[in-house]
Amino acid sequence: MTIEIADWSPFWAEKFRLKASDIRRVLGNTALRIDHIGSTAIAGMAAKPIIDMQISVAGFEPFERLVKPLNAIGYVWRQDNPDLAKRYFRESPDQERTHIHIRRSGNWHEQWALLFRDYMRAHEAEHPAYIALKRRLAAAHGGDRRAYTEGKSDHLWAVIRRADRWAAETGWAPALPDA
Repeated sequence: MTIEIADWSPFWAEKFRLKASDIRRVLGNTALRIDHIGSTAIAGMAAKPIIDMQISVAGFEPFERLVKPLNAIGYVWRQDNPDLAKRYFRESPDQERTHIHIRRSGNWHEQWALLFRDYMRAHEAEHPAYIALKRRLAAAHGGDRRAYTEGKSDHLWAVIRRADRWAAETGWAPALPDA
């Protein structure tokens, strides 16, 4: 599948809300937080038109309490995902592309996603360079998702260093969950 970078759409927030509502209904309080993350969560940011969601949980076990309800609404656990800090789900073949990242509450990776999102929401001046990089990488590596992702790495780490300083200066804490 070719990587497409689309201009920001106000419909992304509504798509998130609908998906998050279904997830909240089936997971209930097992989901401590449900957040819209990634570039589609940042107003004005161009992005792959795929909704990224983060579900924060107290722990992964018993795992069936996550798998069964999410399967019931069309999300499939991707057991082959090598990132052991999360459990990764994707849409069923008949659904719109959605990435669900389930992480333990308080985990560094959970906080990273929220800090990056909040910092980018608060710093619109950061958008043009990131958008330009994503468009260049999509043009150069449109069929190679790994190369596209790795090409963003240095930029993302530079942003997160600035975000970390911003968090310390402002006393940042994640806002209330999105759903």
